[in-house]
Amino acid sequence: MINADAAVGTHPTIDLGCGTWCTFNYDSLISSAIAIVATLAVAFWIRSKLREGEPSKVQAVFEWGYDQLRSLIKTNVSDDALFIIPMALTIFLYILIANWIEVLPLAFFPILHGANADLNQTLAMGLIVFFVVQWYSIRVLGLNGFLRRFTKPFELPLPARIVFIPLNILEELVKPATLALRLFGNIFAGAVMIGLIAAFGALQLPVVGSLPATVLGSLLLAVWKAFDVIFIGFIQAFIFMLLTVIYFGAAREGIGHQHQLGGSHD
Repeated sequence: MINADAAVGTHPTIDLGCGTWCTFNYDSLISSAIAIVATLAVAFWIRSKLREGEPSKVQAVFEWGYDQLRSLIKTNVSDDALFIIPMALTIFLYILIANWIEVLPLAFFPILHGANADLNQTLAMGLIVFFVVQWYSIRVLGLNGFLRRFTKPFELPLPARIVFIPLNILEELVKPATLALRLFGNIFAGAVMIGLIAAFGALQLPVVGSLPATVLGSLLLAVWKAFDVIFIGFIQAFIFMLLTVIYFGAAREGIGHQHQLGGSHD
C-alpha cells in the first residue's frame, strides 16, 4: 500500500504490510539508488582518467585531493591509518552526489530529492562510521585500552576519572547522532527553502517591483540552488568526511598513556 503524505517533513511511503520495519520512504530509496549508481559511474570515470606520465586535469585534481586527505589522516590519526582514505573519499563523493540531486528541476523529476534530506539515510551513514571507528579503536588499543579510553582525562587519579566514565560513554554514543543530524538538518532546511521559493513563484501576483512574480521566483530559485545545493552541499560532504577522520583520531586516545603503563597494542 502506498501512502503519499504531503505534510512538511514527511516522505511518501510504501507499506509492505508488516509494520514499521517494512515501511519505506520510496522517494528516498529511488534518490539513494540513483546517487549510488552515479557515485560508481563517477568513480570508474575518474579511474579511467588516471594515467602514468603527464596527468590530465581530472587526474591532477584527484591527486591533489588525495594528497590533502592523506596529509590530514597522517596528521590527525596515524601514518599507518591510510586505509581510511578509500572510506573517506567514498563517503565524500556519495554525499556530494546525493546532495546535488536536488539541482534537478522538480517539475521534471518530482520523485527525486536530496537523498540526505532523509534522516534514515544520514543516520545509517553515521552508524557505519561509528562502528568502524570502534573496531579501529579496539584494533589499535586492544580491549583493555579501548575500555580505558572512557576513563579520560588520564591526568587525573583513577578515583576521579571514574566520575567521567558516564560522560565519556555518552560523548561516544552521540557521535553518530551528531553526524546524522548535522547533515540531515542542513540538507532538509535547504530543500524547505527551495519549496518555499518555488511556491512564491507560483503565486498569482501581477508584479513584484518591475518583474512578474513567476520570473522573480524563478530567479530566486536559481540563485538559491546555486548557493545551497552546489556550495552548501559540497561543504556538508566535506564536513562529514572531516569529522570521520577526526573520529578515527579520537579512537586512538590513551595510546600514549597505555605506553606509560607498559601496555601493548597492534
